[in-house]
Amino acid sequence: MRPGSRSITQLSDLRFSAPAEYARALRKAHEATVSGTPSPHLSPSLVKSWQRSLAMGINPDQHRPVHRHEVSEARSLSAGHRLAAVMPALSQLLADETATGRHLLIVTDHEGEVLWRVGSKQALKLADSLEFVEGADWSEAGVGTNAISEALVTGAPAQLFSAEHLVRTHHDWACTASPIRDPLTGEVLGVLDVSGSFESVTPDSLRLVRCGVRLAEELLKSAAPPVGSEHRTRNASGIDSSGRADAGVQSELMLRLLGDAPTAALDGGTRRPLTLRRAEILALLASRTQGWSADELAYEIHGDAGTASAIRTEMHRIRSLLGSMVEANPYRFSSTVRVVTDASVVAGHLRDGRVAEAFAAYPAKFLNRSNNLAIGFMRDELNEAVGASVRASGDPRLMLQWCTSDMGSSDTAAAALAGTLMGPLDPRGQLVTARMERVERELRA
Repeated sequence: MRPGSRSITQLSDLRFSAPAEYARALRKAHEATVSGTPSPHLSPSLVKSWQRSLAMGINPDQHRPVHRHEVSEARSLSAGHRLAAVMPALSQLLADETATGRHLLIVTDHEGEVLWRVGSKQALKLADSLEFVEGADWSEAGVGTNAISEALVTGAPAQLFSAEHLVRTHHDWACTASPIRDPLTGEVLGVLDVSGSFESVTPDSLRLVRCGVRLAEELLKSAAPPVGSEHRTRNASGIDSSGRADAGVQSELMLRLLGDAPTAALDGGTRRPLTLRRAEILALLASRTQGWSADELAYEIHGDAGTASAIRTEMHRIRSLLGSMVEANPYRFSSTVRVVTDASVVAGHLRDGRVAEAFAAYPAKFLNRSNNLAIGFMRDELNEAVGASVRASGDPRLMLQWCTSDMGSSDTAAAALAGTLMGPLDPRGQLVTARMERVERELRA
């Protein structure tokens, strides 16, 4: 069957299995549509975006983006932006600055102006050729239809491949983007985007971007609210940031998610065991105050094979266990419930600088039997936070305990630092040295 004769469903199936063929078919659809004959291979919403872009003067042949600021000015502006606080974590999660890295991590402001770019020299050079740089306007009006502009227009994640971009010079790229929202107000603060050659996109690209957004929004919860904000947040004791007790809280739910035997306890009562799947769902609910739709949870838990009906079945069982603590449409914990997790207790100690207490409260990794990608990111984030805090503590005794635990057993940086602080004559250093040698042997195997 020739590419041009495929249905839109059959064509989209080639996105990951035969990207070059898919790109060729999209280019033909692009040529036809721009010439005035809309192709059935392009979604109506995409064609409407092209039409809006064309009406605003975007030239598909050679359009360059509007530059709101010089690169140096944009970098200065980014330092004071609220999203600056989450960039280190996003870079660690999504950036690839190795010599062979093929994609860029991009973060824009709420209007689509590029504020941060992170990637390899090769990827940055390719982006330079498109003026995909700090200060450039990547909104629909600035450079035509792209994943960043679609995320801003729809308020939802978007992925554009090759000739789904209006401007022809973008046809060698694939871009995946999603808005980052203020966890208190729901206001869009910016857009997270991962862009690279269309061969570099994978079925997990969209999921990774979603996880990055969730990580950013979770970190924003603990960051200082903007000056003049009228919103208040509760701390772990049920006291809001104004110092007043929250009269709406009627009960407490304690979730134990560290280790391989998750449980839930209501108001200090008996711990009720949770299946791994239900623990994963409750962990996701606890990570996001604005809640989740059934479709969103289905994707996070099961990927592309997930269905809303399967989530509704699990949520029915969870609500049978926890009662009215979990609300629907969207699924979230009731405002009358104070939810505490053993992971949040550890994070609270770290935020307050109580590193020894955090380590003492951290007996095992977060849901360590889960293979779910989103849970894995949460697990890695907490483990790295504890490890980094232990290394920064300057306490060789604590570092030794960390390196000999299951959680810190591969932390060679902490082991080396502990050995240096204890000195070569300290017998405790022999244990650290032995552990480092074992890890190195495993890495070479």
